[in-house]
Formats: sequence, C-alpha cells, structure tokens
Amino acid sequence: MSDPSAFDWCATSAEAQLAHIRSLAPERRKAALCFYDWAHHPETVLGWAMAQKGIDLGIAVQVFFNGGPQRFNYLPKPQVPEAYRGTTRVLDTICQRINSGFYLVYPTLAPTCRKEALTWLSYQRADQAEGRSGRWVLDETILDPILSETRRPAATPETRKARNHSLLRDLMSPVIGLGVDRDILKYRDKTD
Repeated sequence: MSDPSAFDWCATSAEAQLAHIRSLAPERRKAALCFYDWAHHPETVLGWAMAQKGIDLGIAVQVFFNGGPQRFNYLPKPQVPEAYRGTTRVLDTICQRINSGFYLVYPTLAPTCRKEALTWLSYQRADQAEGRSGRWVLDETILDPILSETRRPAATPETRKARNHSLLRDLMSPVIGLGVDRDILKYRDKTD
C-alpha cells in the first residue's frame, strides 16, 4: 500500500490497527500517523506509536492538532464525556512529551500544521495575558525551531541525510560536528 491514507481505520479493530502501524517502515509510519483517524482507538494505536524513537517534533505537533485539542482545552477534566477521555489522555501525553523535548527537532522540515500551531500559540498568549490557561499549554521555545521561518535552513543533501540518524548520532552531533565529515574524507587523496 503506497498511500498511508488508504488504510481503512474504521473497519479494523484496535489490535489490527496497532499491527498495521507496527508493520510500517519508520517514514511510512510517520506519514500514517498524520492521517490517523482519532475516532478509532487513539489510546491503543497512538499511545504506542507516539512513544517510538524517530518521531520528530513536526510529526508530533501535527498528530496533536489532528486530535482536535481545541474541543477540550477549556473543559475541566471531570466534564469530558467518557467517550473522549481516551482522546484527552493521548493529547495529555503528546503535549507533555512535546514540552519535555522528547521529540527530536528537524528544523529543515516545516510542519504541515504551522498555521494551526501559530494560531494556538497566539490564543495561548492571550490567555496568559488574561490570567487563565487551557488544559494544554505548548512551550513556545520548544516549537520555535520548527515554526520560525528564519531559523529553518534550506534543505540540503546533508540535512536530508541527517533525518535518518539514530538517537545516538543526534546526541553526539555537537561532538561529531567538531571533526571532519566522513563524506569529505572519502574524496581525500589516498597517497597522503
């Protein structure tokens, strides 16, 4: 199946959906998460998927907004209808992970929900000015690298290659950046 939106989320059980998500390659999994239908088993499927390594901040923010957080943002927890408590628990978890820096930042990838995120942050600032707060408050400093046009460098072959790095490589990147890139060394004259 080449189109991640083609999976029939409505006609399958939670176990089948989870098995489908688990079977996908990482890039296809991320695309499928952006099309996930929150009306069907978000705790089972997104609970597992959003805890996996390789989910970047842009995907996490997109999945968060696909869950429709604006519906419940000002509703006290006890007043959330039983049918939507699983949805709000997943939104709680994603928001906490975003704010804690759990998701890796790839600033060259513009999120598809940039407009929604900027609107959310403007409402959040207005709430703060009025001395109130919604259920989900996103940390603007965490989101800045993916939302700021000036901080997002143009995609180059090297930055495209960097998307596939492991967590260890991402953690070691400040140290790795001090050395000579192996891509440069492969062109070095072998007689030296």
